[in-house]
Amino acid sequence: MLNRRLRARVRSERGAEIIEFAMVTPIFALLIAAMFDFGFLFRNWEIVTNAAREGARVGVLPSYSCAATSVDIKDRVDAYMAGSGISKTASPYTVSPQVTTVTTAAGTFSACVVKISMTQTLPVLKVFTTWFGGNLANINLQAAAVMRTETQAAN
Repeated sequence: MLNRRLRARVRSERGAEIIEFAMVTPIFALLIAAMFDFGFLFRNWEIVTNAAREGARVGVLPSYSCAATSVDIKDRVDAYMAGSGISKTASPYTVSPQVTTVTTAAGTFSACVVKISMTQTLPVLKVFTTWFGGNLANINLQAAAVMRTETQAAN
């Protein structure tokens, strides 16, 4: 009788669900955390790309300059980034405007290039990767926009 009860208990599948749940939960939590972190990463990449485009647009206007010391471009990028929720103090970024010459089959023209780079921290994945010896804490985001310089039409 005791032997039969012991065999029945050993062959029983009671409690298997909780063990499976305990094995799958950390993997599921990691996937959810990765979705959040990469969602914020993609959002900030879009913001950096659009800010570079806004800065290049200001740099090509006839009454503005696309020099490396251009305050107008940096002010426009700062305003766009702040309006999108990224402050320069919390997430430092660099803005690098420059004038370049572009040669095409139709001719040569000057263009304004605005490059922005910042470092995005992945807070949740940073915790997981430090446990396993990885280095996925920070990702470098970079964007550049090139726009043709507008000139005043001759009368």
